[in-house]
Amino acid sequence: MKRTFGIALAVLLLAGVVTAIVLGRGTGDEPARLTTVRGVIGSEKLAFFADQRVKDVFARNGLKVEVDPAGSRQIATAVELDRYDFAFPSSAPAAERIQRDRKAARTYAPFSSPMVIATFDPIVELLTKAGVVRQGSGYQVFDVQKYLELAAAGTRWDQLPGNTAYPARKNLLVTTTDPRDSNSAAMYLAITSFVANGGVVTTPDAEAKVLPAVSKLFLDQGFTQSSSEGPFEDYLSAGMGKSPLVLVYEAQFVDRVVRADATIRPDMKLLYPAPTVLSKHTLVPLKETGDKVGQLLSTDPELGRLAATFGFRTSDPKHFNEIVRDKQVAVPQTIVDVVEPPAHETLERMLEAIAKQY
Repeated sequence: MKRTFGIALAVLLLAGVVTAIVLGRGTGDEPARLTTVRGVIGSEKLAFFADQRVKDVFARNGLKVEVDPAGSRQIATAVELDRYDFAFPSSAPAAERIQRDRKAARTYAPFSSPMVIATFDPIVELLTKAGVVRQGSGYQVFDVQKYLELAAAGTRWDQLPGNTAYPARKNLLVTTTDPRDSNSAAMYLAITSFVANGGVVTTPDAEAKVLPAVSKLFLDQGFTQSSSEGPFEDYLSAGMGKSPLVLVYEAQFVDRVVRADATIRPDMKLLYPAPTVLSKHTLVPLKETGDKVGQLLSTDPELGRLAATFGFRTSDPKHFNEIVRDKQVAVPQTIVDVVEPPAHETLERMLEAIAKQY
């Protein structure tokens, strides 16, 4: 009888353990069940959400976050948002449009990245002599006004005085993405239109004033790629010959330095446009579960630290500052000359006007 009772008790205990595991209640810190939350995000955040460490933090808070990538402009205007719990574009103007259209009560901006120009030491020296680059407080500044003057005159690289480092017979232009598709190109338009207008473009008259000059900055490039990864990969692999000046997100460069994959060489440098804009990664909750994702991204210190390892500047600056200090990444803690982009409708009208010229 005792032996039979012992076997029966063992079977019951084993069944209990199996049941607990099936229900997700027997694995230590794992929550009983995970709520699946779906979001549509700017593609540059895909690696962050795919990271197992990030997934684990969400799981400890009862969430399984699934994401689809899309362009920020697409998220605001073309993506069917009814099937998502949150939208997470890479720009504040796109988020503003979504918030207004969906009547969202709040937004979250857990991290950002300034627009910068990736280049090389010989180009820095050349543009310093030409008056386009100057030394800032701990970083090198790219004077957008000086650059626009050279671009407006159709200046070629081989026409710069004393240029033996890069005597290329092509126009002195910053390489960008396609303004018809990409958020980074829209951010470049925000920077250049601000300088050409002497302030943020807010009226149709101001749009008409700046469009001839800023359109040439895109059209004169010839072929442009649709994603910011394209020109950045060209910068990393093809080097100065193809891509002497490339507009990128600071996070792209910092991420490569932090991961120490040897793609960033000692002669590769960042220039900070004066002025520049911040690409503010802004989450718009579309449902209650999406709001919880926004709260966690904004307040959870582990998620903040992980975002910093992907090169993002976090809402709590200590995370980013600790990462760049530990990895000895030469970027400024604070960027002063930052301006706001135009409102979404203004930016869209200018982008559409440029697109019609292709």
